[in-house]
Amino acid sequence: MKCNDMDKLINRFCEKYNFSQSDALLLLNQMDLVEFKKHHKIIEEDKRNSNLYILKDGFIRTYSIVEGIETTYGFESEGNVFFSTNSYISNKPSRVTFEALTSISVFCISREKLNELFNSSVAWSNIGRRLIEQNWLLLEKEMFEWDKPTAKERYMVVLEQTPELIKYIPLHKIASYLRITPQSFSRIRAELKR
Repeated sequence: MKCNDMDKLINRFCEKYNFSQSDALLLLNQMDLVEFKKHHKIIEEDKRNSNLYILKDGFIRTYSIVEGIETTYGFESEGNVFFSTNSYISNKPSRVTFEALTSISVFCISREKLNELFNSSVAWSNIGRRLIEQNWLLLEKEMFEWDKPTAKERYMVVLEQTPELIKYIPLHKIASYLRITPQSFSRIRAELKR
């Protein structure tokens, strides 16, 4: 990994999760770098996967299929942490699928190895606590932003927070995330271009 790429990843991770650079490096140095091809399902719905991942580059989508209908819950980009809460905490099958939208690289660590580190010292315990706390704060923020009254406003949040995603995500998947039809999404995009 090039130094500039690593610096960019660490800066983005630290900013998003309120970590110091030294703690971020400490965590990343304990993780394995793994690559996945586009469309690979890193974590699959109804299967156990208790690993924790940090996305080095590329984009992933979180979705589930309910009664035959695919619903997108979110997108992750460089520096984001992702894991199946159900598998990580309860050792049960995941309720969602995390799929690579592009070829991606991730840092990966097993729950067992991470727990060993968390139990090894107060410093590691604090890293674990901060990681989980920040993840929940980000999820809560997303839930409140989801309460925006219109699909157009929710789309504006996506454009503001991760505009680069639009280049890589099929429009029908964004429409699924916004809980609207592809036709309604096309109308919103047309309105914004005026």
